[in-house]
Amino acid sequence: MSDITLAFLALVLCNLVIRLWLYRRQSASVQHHRDQVPDAFSTAIGLADHQKAADYTVGKMQLGQMQLCVETIWLLALTLGGGINSLYSWALDLTSANTPLLTGLIFLAMLGFASGVIDLPFAIYRQFGLEARFGFNRMTPALFVTDLMRSTLVGAFIALPILSLLLWLLQNAGPTTWLWAWLAWMGFNALLLFLYPVLIAPLFNKFTPMPDSAHKAKLDALLNRCHFHASGLFVMDGSRRSAHANAYFTGFGRHRRIVLFDTLINQLTPDQLEAVLAHEIGHYKRQHLPKRLLTMSIISLALLWALFQLFEAPWFYQGLGVQYANPATALALFSLAMPLCLLPLTPLSNALSRKHEYEADAYAAETSQAHALIHALVTMYRENAATLTPDSLYSLFHDSHPPAALRIAHLESTNH
Repeated sequence: MSDITLAFLALVLCNLVIRLWLYRRQSASVQHHRDQVPDAFSTAIGLADHQKAADYTVGKMQLGQMQLCVETIWLLALTLGGGINSLYSWALDLTSANTPLLTGLIFLAMLGFASGVIDLPFAIYRQFGLEARFGFNRMTPALFVTDLMRSTLVGAFIALPILSLLLWLLQNAGPTTWLWAWLAWMGFNALLLFLYPVLIAPLFNKFTPMPDSAHKAKLDALLNRCHFHASGLFVMDGSRRSAHANAYFTGFGRHRRIVLFDTLINQLTPDQLEAVLAHEIGHYKRQHLPKRLLTMSIISLALLWALFQLFEAPWFYQGLGVQYANPATALALFSLAMPLCLLPLTPLSNALSRKHEYEADAYAAETSQAHALIHALVTMYRENAATLTPDSLYSLFHDSHPPAALRIAHLESTNH
């Protein structure tokens, strides 16, 4: 067994142990505090709701642990177990050695399909087991199947051109090809940001202009006050699939649109919804989206450079148990191994995201009402069964938003 193989096994084991340890810490934390609502929330959230959130969190942790173990076994089966070799051999049988681009695309399609089959039981249980048990599921089996088919087709439609280009660039790699690949990747992602709200999202949900109401009057007044221009306020039929609530912005420039889940409108008062929208506007006013895009562009540049270096390294294939050294297998191996290497960077990414959330909260407190945002957040914590007592280390690795207690305390400090 080579040193590279031993290092890969050690990396896989290290990731497995750390992530299982974090899951168990999170379960232990919420179970330890299950029978007492934190003082900061005791007047707004009852014990029954607090216990529901704890049980829901424990259920998610148990499912996460099982899925992690299966994914780790699948990773080892694909690499050292020879799965990638078998899939690529089957792709060769369907094509020929003279059509490497077509062979590579078929191989990647088979790999994606097989991985999807592995994940499918967990998706089914999450929707119709866990989510249904806690009263969140609104999806029918027919809609689940329809969504699965649509997402598969849309994913294939999106992936085919970028994968074809990337495989072609790898096949004809030169000293600066990785830079051209990065430019193509960034351009493709920019195109998707424009196309998503117009073409992709409507395939899955219905978006209707927000009707005149006390809620809309509040939001319109806020938009004028903040000098924020959007193409419209839209209500999404989120209740068709889930009882969870959310809101988001999408699009750029004049094509920006504000999307509110119908469940969110039903849960919040006009003042509270205004504060939530003010928070989202705060992300734009504080330039968070360009900052995140810049960060992601730097990361993607580094990753694509690494991919093009590893593509020409025989040890990369041999050490991970792959016999076929070509662009498709290099891309597959890189996508499988990359998350293992990026785990230590996750807290840094989350720390940046949390900083942005605090800044957006501060903007909302300035332009709306801090106490209204506090009440809105508490309502959303309660209705979404979000735990109020997360483990600090688990949160560091998994939560892009600040823990509930810290976020509320920060807002209260701006309210004085």
